Amino acid sequence: MSEAIIRIEHLDKEYATEAGPVPVLRDISVSVAPGEFVAIMGPSGSGKSTFMNILGCLDVATHGLYRLDGRDVGTLSRDELARLRNQVIGFVFQGFNLLPRASLAENVALPLIYRGTPRGERGARASTMLASLGLGSLIHSRPNQISGGQQQRVAIARALINEPRLILADEPTGNLDTATSHEIMALFTELNSTRGITIVLVTHEPDIAAFAHRLVRLADGAIHYDGPIQASSAQVLR
Repeated sequence: MSEAIIRIEHLDKEYATEAGPVPVLRDISVSVAPGEFVAIMGPSGSGKSTFMNILGCLDVATHGLYRLDGRDVGTLSRDELARLRNQVIGFVFQGFNLLPRASLAENVALPLIYRGTPRGERGARASTMLASLGLGSLIHSRPNQISGGQQQRVAIARALINEPRLILADEPTGNLDTATSHEIMALFTELNSTRGITIVLVTHEPDIAAFAHRLVRLADGAIHYDGPIQASSAQVLR
C-alpha cells in the first residue's frame, strides 16, 4: 500500500497574543492516501483556513507531526519547504490570484519560472495545458477579458503545470455561480479519476462537498467527523 501523501499526528496550532496563547487547532490526526478526494468543512472559526495553510506548508504547527509525501515538514528549511511545495502541491484559490497584466499563458507558466524551466519550454507547456482545459484559443488574453469560470480554469491549469501529486483548493467555487461551480467541480472530479491527483478542498457549500468521496468536518479546532459522504445523510454535510 502506498504511503499516505498527507500524514498528520496529534497536531496543535496556537497563536501568541498579548492575552496569552490562543488555540486554533487541537490534537488533529488525519491521513490522506494518494488518489483520495477529500472535502474539509466547518463553520467560520473552526480552523479550516489555518489547517489548509499548514497542509500547504504556508504555516507551521505548534506541536505534532506533519509528513507530506514522505517528508517530515517540521525538519525542513524555508528553501526546502519552498521546493517541496513547488514539486508536490498545486494551489487553487477562491480569488483566482491571476496577474492582471499577464497573459493567460504567462499566468499558467509562473510556477515553471520558480523551477528554472527555460522560457521556450515554459510557453509551450503553458499553451498545451490551457488547450487541455478548453482554453487554447485564449492563451494571449488577459484575465479581465474572460469569465470567472474561465479564470478558475486558468488557475487550475497553473496548479497542474508542475504535474503535482496533490491539489489544495481553498473555496475554489466561492466566487462562481452554481452552474459554473459544478463545471469546475466536474473538472476536479475528472482530474482525480483520470489522472489520480489527490485533491483536498475547503468549502462551506454542501453541494460542492458532495463531489468529494470523503468529508473531514472541523468544529472548534478539532475533527468532529471523518468519513464517507453519504448522499442519504444530509446531516453530515450541514
